[in-house]
Amino acid sequence: MEIFVGKSACDFTAPAVLPKNNINEKFNLKHELDGRKAVLFFYPLNFTFVCPTEIIAFNNRYGEFLKRNTEVIGISVDSHFCHKAWKLTPYNKGGIGDIQFPLVSDINKDISKTYNVLNQYGVAVRATFIIDQEFVLRHVTINDLSIGRNVEESLRIIDAIDFHKKYGDVCPAGWTPGTEGMEATSDGVCHYLTSNAEKL
Repeated sequence: MEIFVGKSACDFTAPAVLPKNNINEKFNLKHELDGRKAVLFFYPLNFTFVCPTEIIAFNNRYGEFLKRNTEVIGISVDSHFCHKAWKLTPYNKGGIGDIQFPLVSDINKDISKTYNVLNQYGVAVRATFIIDQEFVLRHVTINDLSIGRNVEESLRIIDAIDFHKKYGDVCPAGWTPGTEGMEATSDGVCHYLTSNAEKL
């Protein structure tokens, strides 16, 4: 199945470490979401360098994702036992602490291959997939290994998805909640640019 924006996301079942450190050997993405949105983010490896900063950043803002009816799910090619060990490792030892969202084990690399994020070294790049409540993929970003993600941008994208679904207007460059959307017509873009072109 091809992974592409505007098409259904690919479901999967794999082992995962849950927020209370219990292990679900058959964690299923679609079942877990149950009609919620998702930020599905791939990262290279546990016990590395940029990865813990990203996971902790997602965890620190986890409440904001819940307010938006959105689950956060991390995935790497590490085992679920390695995920649990990393969670039990404190910050001052390079660990991630007691994070509040699931970490999925893609040890056989099937999920990374399906989502086309496996690099030449056999680990996932920093890829983020945002899935809407209909299980449709709405956003994809991929960073090289040396570049960490911006978690605030993930929240902004979710807000834009919700805004478009509620009002039908599209979200122009730099849109943030509380700013003007645009009617997707010739008149709409003319009106928007007349008022906003200098601010873009």
